[in-house]
Amino acid sequence: MLKRLDTWLFSDVDGALFVLRRLLSENARAYAGRYALAFAMMAIVAACTAASAWIMKDMINQVFLERDGRMVWVIAGFVLAIFTVKGAAAYGQLVILGQIGNAIVASTQSRLFRAITRQDLGFFEGSGIGDLGTRLSHNATAARAALDLVVTALGRDLLTVIALVGVMIAQDPLMSLIALVIMPPAILLIAGLVRRVRRVAKTQFVSMTRILSVAQQAISGIRVVKAFAVEERLRQEMDVAVADVEKQANKMTRLSARTSPVMETLGGIAIALVILYGGYAVIELGSDPGGFFAFITALLLAYDPARRLARLNVNLSGHIVGVRLMYEILDRVPASNEEEGTHALTISDGHVRFENVDFRYGDAPALNGLEFEARPGEVTALVGPSGAGKSTVFALLERFYDPLSGRITIDGQDLREASVAGLRSQIALVSQDTFLFDLTVRENIAIGRPGASEAEIREAARQANADGFIEELEAGYDTRVGEGGSRLSGGQRQRVAIARAILRDAPLLLLDEATSALDSESEAKIQAALSRLMKGRTTLVIAHRLATVREAAQIIVMDKGRVLEAGPHAALLAKGGLYKRLCDLQFADFDAEDAANPAAADTD
Repeated sequence: MLKRLDTWLFSDVDGALFVLRRLLSENARAYAGRYALAFAMMAIVAACTAASAWIMKDMINQVFLERDGRMVWVIAGFVLAIFTVKGAAAYGQLVILGQIGNAIVASTQSRLFRAITRQDLGFFEGSGIGDLGTRLSHNATAARAALDLVVTALGRDLLTVIALVGVMIAQDPLMSLIALVIMPPAILLIAGLVRRVRRVAKTQFVSMTRILSVAQQAISGIRVVKAFAVEERLRQEMDVAVADVEKQANKMTRLSARTSPVMETLGGIAIALVILYGGYAVIELGSDPGGFFAFITALLLAYDPARRLARLNVNLSGHIVGVRLMYEILDRVPASNEEEGTHALTISDGHVRFENVDFRYGDAPALNGLEFEARPGEVTALVGPSGAGKSTVFALLERFYDPLSGRITIDGQDLREASVAGLRSQIALVSQDTFLFDLTVRENIAIGRPGASEAEIREAARQANADGFIEELEAGYDTRVGEGGSRLSGGQRQRVAIARAILRDAPLLLLDEATSALDSESEAKIQAALSRLMKGRTTLVIAHRLATVREAAQIIVMDKGRVLEAGPHAALLAKGGLYKRLCDLQFADFDAEDAANPAAADTD
């Protein structure tokens, strides 16, 4: 019987009860001791509330009817003791629940962040910063709020109502039955509000993510915003998003507030009926006046906690939406499962092979039966028009994605069978979209190899032609670079990134327009450093600059996810295919026989 009831109540995995049970089960064990102490405090509060109603009988009978002066002092002392104990217990309950709530928020945010960082790149490409930021902050708070509501409802409110109903039944069972007539209509009316609250809460969340998204775009792209004078457009977008949040918040307020007139009216009906019957019983039937006043006091004291219990489902529904969205992140399995592959990748030669590899982004094909190899210790350049699939090659090599078919191997080892952490530890990447963390210059370089000595960090910076400008910074290597490296110029950021790759000293090197942001003098020095770094390493380069392409052992010419041509620079020029056409497009005066500066165009 109990098993069937459990199945019926919790069969809907998207239902509020299922989500709530999961939330409680995940947190109950960790905080069981403190929750038990909080419940004990709530029980004391409930008992004191019931005692304050019970004592009304003796106060009316002994003080006002019997006129016993001694009982005035006894009852007054008893009331003082009741409220002193109640206040201390309420304080303890609030402090304990507050500490538990803060711990839950912290733990949930850490879990969410770990879950977010486990996701594949496809997840981030389909999710906005505003959406993820709202989930990280709002959803963690929603989990706390949902637990607080349930715990206080079950502990403080339910225990208080039970204690007060006990007082009412002890005084007059029939009047207790009359007082409970409001429950069925109250339940029916509240159930209708719950469904509407859920819809509004979901819409409100979407609007909140839009606010964060617009703000993030304005802040991160402030130079472009001001350069193209789009402030007013962003302000208008923000005004629309804020107005929508306000609209949904007002809806939520109206829906939540509708419980008040319902409960007030039904409560008034119940109290009026009790007064009519109680007055009749005292006047006509000679019932005990003290018992009647104790009953009325218990009924009035039970009203507020009963009203909160009636509104529990309405108030809980909005928070459950946030909790459900939180579990969407925690339960999401990455398309490219980085937990798979436990074999440690051992690179001896660094022989990279793409074997009939297919890949697509959603419905858009990126690679179509791609086959090529990057031989050990050589430089392989990838060139081709925009959208050819060159950047996708790098993404698959680092296992940001896995191929849909075919396989990628290094020294004969399938990358899907290798641990992701082990694979990436043996790859150094320098991209044209340089990203630096809001740390010191030293810390950004040291990311290449944690634990590197000061001398190794400085040597890497020297080889990257970065040591000179770093020493001129306000605090040298201890200068913070700002969010994304905003306090450095583009060329400075790129040289720090190159120093980071040099320090990593990995057997496989990926260069994506590694010198695109450097001036001519710095580029010459960096090219010399990269040439030294490339020796003995398998290097794949996405570039269109002559200095890189001409020195490559082979150039892979790609288009629409396939290899059209492959070979050294001179052979491809002589072939007169796509590679030569790309060179002709970049250099209008290109001469295939004696030109000094041909290049392969690449704007991928």
